[in-house]
Amino acid sequence: MPKGGRKGGHKGRMRTYTSPEEIDAQMKAEKERKKTEEEEGASVIDNQSEEKLSASGSEDSDDEVSGKRKGVEGLIEIENPNRLAQKAKKVTEIELELPKQLSRREREEVEKQKAKERYMKMHLAGKTDQAKADLARLAIIRKQREEASRKKEEERKAKEAAQAAAAAAAKGIHSLSLK
Repeated sequence: MPKGGRKGGHKGRMRTYTSPEEIDAQMKAEKERKKTEEEEGASVIDNQSEEKLSASGSEDSDDEVSGKRKGVEGLIEIENPNRLAQKAKKVTEIELELPKQLSRREREEVEKQKAKERYMKMHLAGKTDQAKADLARLAIIRKQREEASRKKEEERKAKEAAQAAAAAAAKGIHSLSLK
């Protein structure tokens, strides 16, 4: 059973068939129409070729095509830039010496990279606000570490002195008890 559960054509319509006699009549009418168009086109082309021979000979090739145009196209001249055929460029015609025009996004990207490089150079030289703040913070940390190491050294010396005093006191007690 076909999709939708119905027999017949699209949206419930019944199919209609063209009889062979109608097809033959349509074919004959089409052939006659083509013959009359060709005869008219040949006369137009003959007229154009005579005009070209009498003219200077440097006209566009659009005149040749105008005889084959359909409908109103032959009567109205249309200048549509999108309709022009693209001309293929030869390799020798391509100019490689000219600088390539960058798009807006590419230009912005290049400018962004250059700005970043400039900032990094200034940052390494210590000329930016952030670099100055980092150097100040680093100086404070160095002072704190120096003080911490000085205190540790003093504590170590004090501890050694205390141990030496304790050892000397222990020797003194030991020497008194032996006598």
